[in-house]
Amino acid sequence: MSALTVQHEPRGGDGWDDLVRLREATDGPEGCKVEIIEGIVTVAPPPVNDHNLIAEWVQRRLYQAIPDDWGVFQTLNVAVPSRIGLYIPDLAVVPTEAVPEGEDFVPAAAAELLVEVTSRSNAVNDRVSKLNGYAAAGAPLYLLIDPHATGSPTIHLYGEPSDGKYRLLHAGKFGETVHLPEPFDLTLDTFGFPRP
Repeated sequence: MSALTVQHEPRGGDGWDDLVRLREATDGPEGCKVEIIEGIVTVAPPPVNDHNLIAEWVQRRLYQAIPDDWGVFQTLNVAVPSRIGLYIPDLAVVPTEAVPEGEDFVPAAAAELLVEVTSRSNAVNDRVSKLNGYAAAGAPLYLLIDPHATGSPTIHLYGEPSDGKYRLLHAGKFGETVHLPEPFDLTLDTFGFPRP
């Protein structure tokens, strides 16, 4: 199954609010992600086990480096209204006080780290749209784990957002280590990541 486009930005109305309502009304199959990416409501299929194993491994390591009042969330709604985006990153490290109760979403800038593990069906969204969205929102760090990169699986760490763009802090391949700077000061070894 590949990602499905549900509808472009609505005509008339106030745009963002209409899209959020449309997303909330979209009843995707169980386990699917329903996101707004560049003003388009999309439905992506559930990830495969290799994807889940990578996310779980990273999540476990992150808990070793974060304060008790931060969380590592797997299904958090992260808003980037300036890019007409409402994303569900694979992992989001956010101070728990910034996570509202109920059905609301968190501004991307509230996250200390956002992590995406690409899937075959929607890798371009993680590589381009979400990269640009997270940078525009000012999220401090974006870790892109790309098992489906051309040639061989890669891992990229972006940070220091300025003028809506990130600086590339690390580019490597599976099997190498990547260091997450402060406030994490954590080295991730990617040797054990499954490869497609």
